[in-house]
Amino acid sequence: MKQPRPFVVTIDGPAASGKGTLARRLADRFGFAHLDTGALYRATALRVLDQAEDPSDPAIAEAAARQVDMQMLSDPRLREPAVSAAASVVAAIPAVRGILLGLQRQFAAHPPAPAKGAVLDGRDIGSVVCPSADAKIFLTANPETRARRRLAELRQQGATAIYENVLQDMKERDARDSERPTAPLIAAPDAIVIETSTLDADAVFERACDLIECTLKEMEWQQ
Repeated sequence: MKQPRPFVVTIDGPAASGKGTLARRLADRFGFAHLDTGALYRATALRVLDQAEDPSDPAIAEAAARQVDMQMLSDPRLREPAVSAAASVVAAIPAVRGILLGLQRQFAAHPPAPAKGAVLDGRDIGSVVCPSADAKIFLTANPETRARRRLAELRQQGATAIYENVLQDMKERDARDSERPTAPLIAAPDAIVIETSTLDADAVFERACDLIECTLKEMEWQQ
């Protein structure tokens, strides 16, 4: 008997909008596999930095992207500020995006067993990577709220950070992500937009669960 295709959920949004936390919780709730697609770009950036090369060099970034695999995504160095900044740079290079696109689509189409679905979070998942996803969510929040969230995260990790610097970095990242010519940060036309500035993580989670459960019911999905 032919196996049903995986149920795919996409979660997009700018930095520190809460998409990673939501994606992990949804994956646990519904028994789906989770892919933080931003980690693929971080892994690319890390390879470039490890070689003391320039992440804005298209040829170097493309070569690094070709060396990325899923096993690299557990490296704790991926969360370092320098890697995050470089990831935004390599993500604007069309060739890099083209290479990593295949890895993302492969994960969505064939999530690791026993998962019957996949949750992918990033910036162009619903609009480019998985345009036919079953449920699409776009999280957003104002830059000031997101900067405070990122500041708390950095300090929890033991890093010394200043709010004004984090906010400026956030705004620059937003500009790069939304203004790049290839796969810019944008809400897919059929995505459900959730503004999280005044919502806590539990409220966002409940709203997203309701959306997915309704969609599953409509599809008569058998989990």
